[in-house]
Amino acid sequence: MTGPGGRPRGARRRAWAELLRVSALFTVPGDALAGASAAGLRPNRRTALAIGSSLCLYEAGMALNDWADRDEDAVDRPHRPIPSGRVTPRVALAASAALTATGLALAARAGRGPLTVATALAATVWAYDLRLKHTRAAPAAMATARALDLLLGATATAANPRTPARPPAAGAPPRPPARRPTAARGTPPGPATTTTATTRHRPRRRTPAPPPAARRGAAHRAPATAALPSAALLGAHTYAVTAVSRHEAHGGSTAAPLGALAATALLGALASRAPATAGTGHRRTATLTAAAYLRTAAVPLLHAALNPSPPLTRRAVGGGIRAMIPLQAALAARSGATVTGPALMGLAPLARALARKVSPT
Repeated sequence: MTGPGGRPRGARRRAWAELLRVSALFTVPGDALAGASAAGLRPNRRTALAIGSSLCLYEAGMALNDWADRDEDAVDRPHRPIPSGRVTPRVALAASAALTATGLALAARAGRGPLTVATALAATVWAYDLRLKHTRAAPAAMATARALDLLLGATATAANPRTPARPPAAGAPPRPPARRPTAARGTPPGPATTTTATTRHRPRRRTPAPPPAARRGAAHRAPATAALPSAALLGAHTYAVTAVSRHEAHGGSTAAPLGALAATALLGALASRAPATAGTGHRRTATLTAAAYLRTAAVPLLHAALNPSPPLTRRAVGGGIRAMIPLQAALAARSGATVTGPALMGLAPLARALARKVSPT
C-alpha cells in the first residue's frame, strides 16, 4: 500500500520514526517519575499528564532539530529524512509546532505550575534548536531542558487539581465574599443566636496569615525545591552527553569523552547514595541501578576516548542517551520509591532493542 506521497506506508513510517528518533522516547517518562519520587509523592493522573507533555515537547525538539539542521545534514548526513526528501521541511516544522502546542495543552490540564514549567521547557528547546545548538551554551541549554523536565513531573504531581490552568475571563464580576449568617432583627434568641455580654465583647483570636510568597508557593515551589538535587544530577549527565555529541559528525575529540567519563563516575557515586533514613531495599536498588547506569554510559565513552572516530563517538552518545533510564531509576530509588525504580529499568531493554532499528542520535 502507498501513502499520499506515492511512497509505501512502511517507508513513510520509517521516515517519521527516524525524524522523531523514537528509540529515545523510552528515556522520557522517567524524568517525570523521578521528579515525583524526588518530591516524596506517588505518581497520579497529573503525573501521566506531565509524561504526555514531556513526550510531545521532546518529539517537537527532534523534528525542529532536523528542520534547523537540514542544510548541514545535506552534507554530513544525507540519509536523514529531510535531506533525503522523505519528509519535507515544511511538514517537519508544522509537526514541531503542533507537538509543542499539544505538550503545553497537556501541561495546562495539570495546573498552572506545570504549565509554567512546560512553557520554560518549550522555550529552552526552541532556543537550543534555533540559536544555541552551535554555540558554547548548547550543553547548558540541553542540561536545563532535562532538569526542567524532571521538575515538570514534580510540580504536576503536587499540583492542586482544583487550580485552573486558565485565569477567569476578563470582565467577569468578582465573586462576593461569603458572609456569616446572622439572626434576623426581632428574632428571639435560640441556641445558635444566644449571646452574653462576655462572649459578645470577647476579642476573636485570628491565626496570622502566612506571607504572600509562602501562600503562592506552597503548592508548587516546595515540591520543585525538593526535586532540585535530582534535577541537577540529571542535568549534569545531559551536559556531559551533549558535550560529546558536538563531535559525533567528525570525531577527533578525546577530551570530551574523557570529561564525560569522569562525570559519569561521579554521578554514579552520587546517585547510589541513598539517605540515611532509607531502608535496606531502597539502598540496594539505588546501588544496582547506579551500577547499571555506569555500565551503560561508561563503556562506550571509554571506547570513544581511546579511539575518537565518528562511529565510536556516535555510539558513546547513544549509550549516554540510553543511560538516562538507569540514572532515572537510581534517582527514584534513592528518593524512596519502591516500585518506580525497578519499573523504569524495564524500559531499558526496549530502548536497546529499538535503538538497533532506529538510531537515537
